[in-house]
Amino acid sequence: MTLPVISHTTDPFPGGTADAAVLVIPDPSTAADSLSAFEGLADTLAGIGYKGTPSAYTRVHLPTVTSTPLAVVSAGKQPDAAAVRDAVATAVRSLTGFATVSIGFAGDLDQYADAAAEGALLGGYRFDDYRSEKKPSRAETIILHAAAIGDGALEHARTVADAVALVKDLVSVPAEWQSPAQLADEAAKAVADLPVTVEVLDEKQLEEQGYGGILGVGRGSDRPPRLVRLDYSPSDAVRHIALVGKGITFDTGGLSLKPATGMVGMKFDMAGAATSLAALRAIAALGLPVRVTAFLCIADNMPSGRATRPGDVLRMLDGQTVEVLNTDAEGRLVMADGLVAASRENPDVIIDVATLTGAIIVALGMRHTGVMGDDDAVAEYLAAAESVGEDAWALPLPEFMEESLDSQIADMINANMGDRSGGSLFAGLFLRRFIGRTTDADDAPRIPWVHLDIAGSSEHKGAPYGFTEKGPTGAAVRSLIAFARASVTES
Repeated sequence: MTLPVISHTTDPFPGGTADAAVLVIPDPSTAADSLSAFEGLADTLAGIGYKGTPSAYTRVHLPTVTSTPLAVVSAGKQPDAAAVRDAVATAVRSLTGFATVSIGFAGDLDQYADAAAEGALLGGYRFDDYRSEKKPSRAETIILHAAAIGDGALEHARTVADAVALVKDLVSVPAEWQSPAQLADEAAKAVADLPVTVEVLDEKQLEEQGYGGILGVGRGSDRPPRLVRLDYSPSDAVRHIALVGKGITFDTGGLSLKPATGMVGMKFDMAGAATSLAALRAIAALGLPVRVTAFLCIADNMPSGRATRPGDVLRMLDGQTVEVLNTDAEGRLVMADGLVAASRENPDVIIDVATLTGAIIVALGMRHTGVMGDDDAVAEYLAAAESVGEDAWALPLPEFMEESLDSQIADMINANMGDRSGGSLFAGLFLRRFIGRTTDADDAPRIPWVHLDIAGSSEHKGAPYGFTEKGPTGAAVRSLIAFARASVTES
């Protein structure tokens, strides 16, 4: 990953060491007085017809203020931390070709310097891609000019940005260079310098222990599956969160083969595992007193003479049987094993993350994460998502749909081939069957659980906005970190 280095100074903006500068302003139409410290800026912006809508970005020539190349970005009419974060991210993402960039604030916007630091790092992400000729680079160094910044704000911003960057890096790697074994190795490397224990189960161990879902999906590939268990367990932990991530390193659909266009981008199908890994790493790096155990369910879904056939029955880790009617509904099969393994840890809450259904895109589009599960846990996650400005929306798990999971020969089917309606809800109901009970009693309530369907939100295909551009987004990482932080606050 490549992120800029960031520092804070109380020196007057723009200083004399930067190659270019960015000034964050409120909408001039409602806060013209805040621009008075920058001679000629209001007239210059009026002369070019600048509209101070949120994240509106432009370059200006303002020799009365600085001879350094200058850009202006707006936080809108009602600036807050989220607006400043997105504005700064937009500016750093857009302003290329300058190694060192200073960031300053008009009016009282420097009260949001903490959010600006996070935005600068998120917007400054660059993937070291495979092009022969590189694009103009984003800033390597960011200097944040503000009267003050919160204790630990820069460290927190770096850790969060590192987590998002880790997801983007892992998801961007072509599948030929990221087999299940290679992804498992990358997970271990990612936490090697942290107090995190790592256990990797190979195909033989998965067979011995009964991981029928992961094995059933991975058996068609020459690259065998893996389960990675990561555990961060501080002695002062106030809560235990289990994360389960879908890690399909490439999804052809198996014998239920996708069309050619449907396979494009299927290296993204391990984003749930990458998200779970990144969130755990960030929580451990921040030293939060929250235990986090992550299960990365990793497999290739490929067609071959060994592949699971439509109509085959798989026995999952807890002994439940699944009739596989659609081998392209494979994510829920690997996730089922992961959820059983997570339940055996008896955590306080289980959160699973998966690029699970195309149906979620039909329902919510490309920006919102679909959220299902227990009401209280879902509400807690939605509050965390809102606190960091990530779009998420709750969906129901209707009891009347339970009968649609029935199989004539097994405990359940993995896909309702005769009815495509409510596909995301069907998948959520399927996963819920693998959430364990809080005690050994059959009538005990299930462990609190949240299901995140990131099939839409994990990849952006439209015009750039904020720190988001085309490609992987790192969606849900920041919300999961906020969820863990809130657990500490509420304890």
